[in-house]
Amino acid sequence: MVTMDFLDAFCTQFELNNAILAQCQPFSCGDADLDDFFLNDADNYSRQMLGKSYCYRLDADPSVIVCAFTLANASVDVWHLPNSRKKKLAELIPHEKHLTSYPAYLACRLGVSIFFRGKGIGTNLMNNIKLWVMKPDTKGGCRFVSVDAYNNERTRRYYENNGFKYLFSTEQQEKDYLGMPPEKELKTRLMYYDLMLLSDKM
Repeated sequence: MVTMDFLDAFCTQFELNNAILAQCQPFSCGDADLDDFFLNDADNYSRQMLGKSYCYRLDADPSVIVCAFTLANASVDVWHLPNSRKKKLAELIPHEKHLTSYPAYLACRLGVSIFFRGKGIGTNLMNNIKLWVMKPDTKGGCRFVSVDAYNNERTRRYYENNGFKYLFSTEQQEKDYLGMPPEKELKTRLMYYDLMLLSDKM
């Protein structure tokens, strides 16, 4: 069940760029790499047409960024999947529509301010992203939301709790797909969410 909570009641969404950042207090989600991207690279990332970043600002104090995220065009590639995983994805699509890849939005970065943790904002944000990319005025088809999630228990659990599935059933399958040696650490996991699960909400 998709619910609209804190972000919809108390915040407004803006495109995240240098002009907005100049109006706001420094944003920190507690992850140095994500903080550096949102504060120093998001505007250039957008100008290079690699992805667009957005933020929710607190209505009571617009200088406060509650959360931020970046979306890019992507696809879920099934051509190189092991047969068992390929069949699992194929089950979601009518047979006559089977393709080698399916359109997706990549939620490539996502962070919630350290001052707003524990309010369910991460789930609220992901719900909003899912519904937003499905709006009738979205230009182009989008069947999935995909992520390249940090391979740690906390991050994996967040995406699992928000309905995401692993593209590869094991880390070794994913390493084989990426051409990684078995001894090398897999730092991220490819995951996807099927937006058809929400089609009755639109």
